Amino acid sequence: MSTGAGATAEALSVSRETFGRLKIYVDLLERWNPKINLVSRNSIKDIWTRHILDSVQVFRCAESASHWSDLGSGGGFPGMVCAIMAIEAAPDTQFTLVESDQRKSAFLRNVARECGVKCTVTSRRIEAVEPLHADVLTARALADLKTLMSFCDRHLAPGGMALLPKGATWKKELADARKEWKFEAEPITSLTEPQAVILKIKGVTRG
Repeated sequence: MSTGAGATAEALSVSRETFGRLKIYVDLLERWNPKINLVSRNSIKDIWTRHILDSVQVFRCAESASHWSDLGSGGGFPGMVCAIMAIEAAPDTQFTLVESDQRKSAFLRNVARECGVKCTVTSRRIEAVEPLHADVLTARALADLKTLMSFCDRHLAPGGMALLPKGATWKKELADARKEWKFEAEPITSLTEPQAVILKIKGVTRG
């Protein structure tokens, strides 16, 4: 079992079946990572906290959704983790993962097959994808908040919400984004990094 898995299993508070799927995912990521650099070499040593738990907390901030879209999915954080969590917790939710890199998209499709996840992996640039009309939209380590607002404006359904993990500079990003956009923002303190938050964003319109 990967370093940290046993210690984190209790913190995740998931069923044995969900933990098993997450374990398969981590094993696949560790196998693929040297070839396509899905996560940094340093962070893979703390993968259960830095990536898995960090993504699980995003899932638990969400409200019910028929369509969940994850932008710039990369190695699948938080989108693939949320899709794995939803197998038991929200089985009717449709997931779309958008990732322009073909190799990373191939990895995500492989994870979906191995873990029994029903999701769509779209291998196109975010700007080129037709509006997704997502009830929940996520994006992690993708762009500054101002740029993310344009993606929210394009891809969120009316009344939808975005869950955007942000680091210690989140207040500055929030102020910069408000110069061009109007939106409601609720910061939720991260479980994995005290200076970081998950921004729950609603009502995005141009300022």
